[in-house]
Amino acid sequence: YNCINQSKQSIKTVNYFRKCLMASSNNENLLKTSFYDLHISLGGKMVPFAGYELPVQYEGLGVLKEHLHTRAANSCSLFDVSHMGQIHWHGKDAVKFIEKLVVGDIASLKPGEAKLSLIMNDKGGIVDDTVITNADKYIYMVVNGACKAKDINHFNKYIKEYSSLDVKLEHLEDQQLLALQGNGAKDVISKLAPSLDISKMNFMSSTITTIAGISNCRVTRCGYTGEDGFEISVDPKNAVSLAQSILKFSEVKPAGLGCRDSLRLEAGLCLYGNDLTEDINPVEASLIWTLGGPKSRRRLEQGFLGAEFFLEKDGKPKPTKVKRVGISGMKAPARGHTEIFTSDGKIKIGEITSGGFGPSYQGPVAMGYINTEYSKDNTDISLSIRGKH
Repeated sequence: YNCINQSKQSIKTVNYFRKCLMASSNNENLLKTSFYDLHISLGGKMVPFAGYELPVQYEGLGVLKEHLHTRAANSCSLFDVSHMGQIHWHGKDAVKFIEKLVVGDIASLKPGEAKLSLIMNDKGGIVDDTVITNADKYIYMVVNGACKAKDINHFNKYIKEYSSLDVKLEHLEDQQLLALQGNGAKDVISKLAPSLDISKMNFMSSTITTIAGISNCRVTRCGYTGEDGFEISVDPKNAVSLAQSILKFSEVKPAGLGCRDSLRLEAGLCLYGNDLTEDINPVEASLIWTLGGPKSRRRLEQGFLGAEFFLEKDGKPKPTKVKRVGISGMKAPARGHTEIFTSDGKIKIGEITSGGFGPSYQGPVAMGYINTEYSKDNTDISLSIRGKH
């Protein structure tokens, strides 16, 4: 993780330019995924997350071991991410409609190609981040679990507004989703899906295949850890059987929400609700790359919600007061809402949105928003941690 340059004398800021993929909890009316009983049998410590009961860690492992196992050579971890929202878009105008609400170039996706994009509101704020796949006969979309109800309401609002377009939203409410993450994931998938040529599956590519004898599984090479990996969409009747088949491999261990958070933080990936909100635009979030390059179609043509709030007519980003950066060098972890000051501690210039200990980095890491004039790489700053700078 050479983008984070730790210094014993000072705290450095570094810009993050990586993709981002959300969390919230509610103790009332919690839902269970198809893997709930399996989690319990494996020693999962269940907690509320995005309206579901999900494992934060597993007995005998814990966040640190699960994190390091995911990063280890020839190893991988299995995550239950079934709280995520899965959507199929149908109709001849599906792409045209989606491009009115997201920033990415969806029309250029070839069958089997996927990309990270951002769902926008009419003020240029980020409603959610999403992975969108051209599934040939339909568009497949995955949205954050804690946002999916809000997202669907947002989509339905504009389906009514653009009633002349031929588009239909199908929410796959019962479909389950597993994420196999780590260097060893490709070997496990290759053994379970011998008809799938992993060597020809690039990052952010997707296909339907048979895994462990279970047909009609959608496999996408992507993830939320900074490691190689795959997300597998599977029907609820076969979900547990698939997970058990994957867990039979000695290189696979179950992993929970705790290490998923530390893994994504080390990789500089955003957590919706913390690092991204409806009041933050793609330029502020350092996610302008999701639109494409300076001369890309989406930067020049625009035509999506809120574009005028952060793009000039020629596609150049408008100046912003704040920018998302990565932060390292502190002796103690800086959690969310920690205040950021100039190096002399006199002027408040920002706030941490996510922070914690990075087990692989072997030190505290964080990200947050800072006044743009202080956002250059290797800028000295100070943090107010427990009232001390």
